[in-house]
Amino acid sequence: MATETKLPVSKTSTAPATGEAWQPFQALRNEIDQIFDDFGNGFWKRPFRSLARLERDLSRNFNAPAVDIAESEKAYEITAELPGLDEKNIDVKLVNGGLTIRGEKKEETEEKKKDYYVSERRYGSFERYFALPDGVNSDKIEATFKNGVLKVVLPKTEEAQKPAKTIDVKAA
Repeated sequence: MATETKLPVSKTSTAPATGEAWQPFQALRNEIDQIFDDFGNGFWKRPFRSLARLERDLSRNFNAPAVDIAESEKAYEITAELPGLDEKNIDVKLVNGGLTIRGEKKEETEEKKKDYYVSERRYGSFERYFALPDGVNSDKIEATFKNGVLKVVLPKTEEAQKPAKTIDVKAA
């Protein structure tokens, strides 16, 4: 004779995942859906509205240069990879308590051969803003550019270079 057990039975759902893991993809899906909606609803009358918006959103995320930020005892250092740029196309400014790095790339190539002609133009710009921490000596900030790498040194003030003072905690 079999004995009956009263164990809870859990049923797994076969519904598609709709949790937090899919939220980052929702904006991209909405944008693609909007492009297809526009395509079917008069896309020819306003062909660049959605595409321009998508390009703007993508450029915000993907044109920013790779940046490393390091701290030593005496300074902060920002290193940005800017391949293909010249120092004359880079602008580093101290504005509103922060450091702004801007750059613009303009490239034109032209190739003429006996049986063909190729002309290409590429343009692009970026801007990065870094809020400065307390204790930066803004009068002594230096920027150097070599082999496509921008290095900005933000020296600390004398006060910021002092080691932290440990305060003893006493029983009351």
